[in-house]
Amino acid sequence: MVRLSILDYAQIDEGSNAQQAIQESVELARHAERLGFHRFWVAEHHDVPAFASSSPEMLMMHLADHTETIRIGSGGVMLPHYSGLKIAENFQLLQAAHPGRIDLGMGNSSGTKVVNQALNEQRQRLSSYRGTIEDLKHYLTDDKDADFRFGQISANPVNETVPEFFLLSTSVRNAKMAAELGIGYCYGMFPYASRDKLEIGREATTTYREEFQASDIFETPQTMFALFAAIADTDEEAEALAKAIDLWMLGQDDFGRFQQFPSVEWAANYELTPEEMKAIKANRTRMVVATPETLREQLDPYIQAFECDEILLCTIMPGIDARKRGIELLAQAYL
Repeated sequence: MVRLSILDYAQIDEGSNAQQAIQESVELARHAERLGFHRFWVAEHHDVPAFASSSPEMLMMHLADHTETIRIGSGGVMLPHYSGLKIAENFQLLQAAHPGRIDLGMGNSSGTKVVNQALNEQRQRLSSYRGTIEDLKHYLTDDKDADFRFGQISANPVNETVPEFFLLSTSVRNAKMAAELGIGYCYGMFPYASRDKLEIGREATTTYREEFQASDIFETPQTMFALFAAIADTDEEAEALAKAIDLWMLGQDDFGRFQQFPSVEWAANYELTPEEMKAIKANRTRMVVATPETLREQLDPYIQAFECDEILLCTIMPGIDARKRGIELLAQAYL
C-alpha cells in the first residue's frame, strides 16, 4: 500500500499573517497524523512573502513538539548555501528531541539571484551539492572516513538514531547520485520541472532503484514523488481552489507578486493574459485537480509509472479548512 505524506509551505492566506500560518501548519500536521499520514515536511523558501517557511529546521521543531507519531522533515534544505556541520548539528538536535521521527530532505536550489547573494555574501562559491551530502553522512552516521578533512569534529548532540535522508530532484542525474549515496529519492513535479515530467520521472525512479547501493541510511531503495493537489468534494470546488494555485505557480516577480497566498475570490477575479493562460495550462500537468470520484483515476497512473513507495502532496489550497478537507479525501481514497 502506498504511503501518503504532505509538503507544507506555512502559507499566509489572504487576510492572515505569519503567526496564524504557523498555527495552521501545526493544525494540518496534527490532522494528518490522526488520518494516518506518514510524513509532514516543510519547504524552505526565502523572500517569498506568502510563505512563512524560511527556516524549515525551526518550524520542524515546533511541529514535532505538537505531534506525536508522524515523521517531520524538510522538503528540502537548500544545501548549496550551508555548511554540512551546521545542517548536521540542527538535525542532530531535532533527532535528540524527537528520536526516530526526523527526516532530512535536501535540495540543490539556490533561490533567486538576490537571495543567493544575500545568503552567501562572504563566500567565494556555493557548497558542492554532492560534497555536502557526503559531509552530512560523515557527521550523522557511522560511515566514518579516516581521510575526512574534519574527522576530528563531531556534530553534537550525538544520537543512536539517524534522520532519514531524501534527495528532492527533477532529474535522472540526481537520481543516480541518490542511488550511489544510498539515500532516499523524491522525484518532484515542481514549477521548474521539465516538460517531459512523466517520462523523466519514470526513468529517474527506475534508474534509482536499479543502481541503489545500501548504506547506513537505507538498506533498500526508498522512493516517493511530489506534485501539487487541489482536492475537494465537487468539481466546482476543486477547480476554484486550483485557480488560486495556478496564480501562485506562475511565479510572477520571483514568487513575490502576492504578499499573501491568493484566495478563491481573488483568483476568480484575476484577469489573465494570454501568456499566463498558456503557462497555467502547462503547469496543470504538475497538479491533480480532483474529487473523491476522480482522485485515484488521476493519481494511480503516477503511482504505476514511478512505482514509488510514497506520494508527497503539496496541498497549498487556500484556506486551512480546504487543506484539511483535501487530505481527508486523500486518506479516504488510499488509507
